[in-house]
Amino acid sequence: MTGCQRRRASVSRAFMLPRLLCLMCFAVISLAENTEMVNVVTERKAEESHRQDSANLLIFIMLLTLTILTIWLFKHRRFRFLHETGLAMIYGLFVGIILRFGVHLPQDLNDVTLTCAMNSSPTTVLVNVSGRFYEYSLKGEVRDSKGHDVPNAEMLRKVTFDPEVFFNILLPPIIFHAGYSLKRRHFFRNLGSILSYAFVGTLTSCFVTGLVMYGCVVFMKVIGQLGGDFFFTDCLFFGAIVSATDPVTVLAIFNELKVDVDLYALMFGESVLNDAVAIILSSSIVAYQPEGDNRHTFDGSALLKSLGVFLGVFSGSFAMGAATGVMTALVTKFTKLRDFPLLETALFFLMSWSTFLLAEACSFTGVVAVLFCGITQAHYTYNNLSAESKSRSKQLFELLDFLAENFIFSYMGLTLFSFQHHVFNPFFIIGAFLAIFLGRAANIYPLSFLLNLGRKNKIASNFQHVMMFSGLRGAMTFALSIRDTATYARQMMFSTTLLIVFFTVWVCGGGTTPMLSLIYLKPFLTHSGPPLTSTLPACCGPIARCLTSSQAYENAGQLHDEDTELILNDGSSLMYSDMTVSTDAHGMPTSQAGLYSLAGTSDDPLDRELVFGGTRLVLPTDEPPDPLTSFPPPPPSPPLSDPLRHRV
Repeated sequence: MTGCQRRRASVSRAFMLPRLLCLMCFAVISLAENTEMVNVVTERKAEESHRQDSANLLIFIMLLTLTILTIWLFKHRRFRFLHETGLAMIYGLFVGIILRFGVHLPQDLNDVTLTCAMNSSPTTVLVNVSGRFYEYSLKGEVRDSKGHDVPNAEMLRKVTFDPEVFFNILLPPIIFHAGYSLKRRHFFRNLGSILSYAFVGTLTSCFVTGLVMYGCVVFMKVIGQLGGDFFFTDCLFFGAIVSATDPVTVLAIFNELKVDVDLYALMFGESVLNDAVAIILSSSIVAYQPEGDNRHTFDGSALLKSLGVFLGVFSGSFAMGAATGVMTALVTKFTKLRDFPLLETALFFLMSWSTFLLAEACSFTGVVAVLFCGITQAHYTYNNLSAESKSRSKQLFELLDFLAENFIFSYMGLTLFSFQHHVFNPFFIIGAFLAIFLGRAANIYPLSFLLNLGRKNKIASNFQHVMMFSGLRGAMTFALSIRDTATYARQMMFSTTLLIVFFTVWVCGGGTTPMLSLIYLKPFLTHSGPPLTSTLPACCGPIARCLTSSQAYENAGQLHDEDTELILNDGSSLMYSDMTVSTDAHGMPTSQAGLYSLAGTSDDPLDRELVFGGTRLVLPTDEPPDPLTSFPPPPPSPPLSDPLRHRV
């Protein structure tokens, strides 16, 4: 190489170096600007998402607010044909319709779309971008198989909650309040019958419903109406989740009408315990894993394993809930927390809620644990609390129960339109309604017949009809069905379960008051029952006067047949029951006859009652009143002048 060429090469290298430096600076500046733009876009998306989340939560808050105002109007007008839960569902339906068909938002899709063929939709995807791995979670379907965008997919996903929210946040206060507000005297007096309905009855209902549904599924497969796999274990799982009764509507009406306490205890106790049985039963059915390739054949060892799971989970959850309640009782007994009511209430609340989470973390069932924790807290811990903490804890859990119940029922109505994978099959729906009717009948009537063989206080036929009619499905059934909607069978179960809940709450819940007040049409067709002029609304006065005979008025004070045992005196209309005379320690009467009487008689020593010639003499007792559900004391009355009226 000549000297001239060397000089030219050195000069070109001298000029190339600044160019390279300029290019590197430009690249760095461009990268910084792009990064800044990405950060700005990300922040804007985060702000927009935050605003949308706030708006979605505001929707539910407004739903609850509107429900509360309407409830007040219904109570003010004494309108009992629709409970607040049914009302919350109606408002949720309206909002769901508006969000599904009335609001249209543009889709936020990336410009880059990569196609990857898969047999199923994974919950998470690991993506390699230039050597850096990113994990993406499944949000939902945004385009269908034909390439069309799913309308409002992003917004509908926003108003769809994680099922774990129901189990970890909304269910615990509902279940705990059920145990904490339990009327212990009447519950334990009917404990044998309640356990029979809850365990034997729920198992019977589950298998009867499952068998009927399996026949329905086989028929659907024959006529070509089944679009996916549906096995016998799926039918049993459906039978387990729809066997969980939640007669919150009926029990609220029972409480307002002062229905017989034994009927209330049977209904309430069964609904509380069979929720626990249903959730463990459904888990045991899921745990049924036969050996071999076919997981849906009968296997005795797998069946025994599922039975062991059922017994182990229930007993472990029961022990954990009772132990937590006892621990809280000891802490409140041997410390001076009662001197600081706020700290005392906070500890009581946290210990109670932690029972649910502790049981779930230990692979037990939080529903059973928190239920028996509530019963234990009411029986022991409540007596150690200060007066302020007693009132505060009762009101706190009552408020949480009210808000959680109405939130769930509002969400049910909204989910009918916001859920994007509904499977509505008319054959399956009709079969499901038939199955739950037969399952409930197989639960109530045969068990009641067997229980009456050993009961002194018989379960009357009208009580059985009310229990049959009041087998509503609610929060627990919905929570169990929405927890897993990945397969075709579970999606069809969930869609059908929604319709079952709607029907039972609106029709069965709304028809409870007319059924109890009219008492099976006897006042219309016979001289029996209270006069229609005292039971029908004022607007039906002319009809009531036409259909009420003079003999009905003459028999008004003497009526006492089995149908009139259902309803006690609620202060607004004439109800009939045994005449009760309460006395003090000296035998002097302390209340008006019949004011706070309980329909039906009982030989149980818990009531400390003596029955003479049709009149109950209620003697004083040293047992403290039920802290959460006792009625206010009746007003005093002047002594009766005739001692023979006691018939002692």
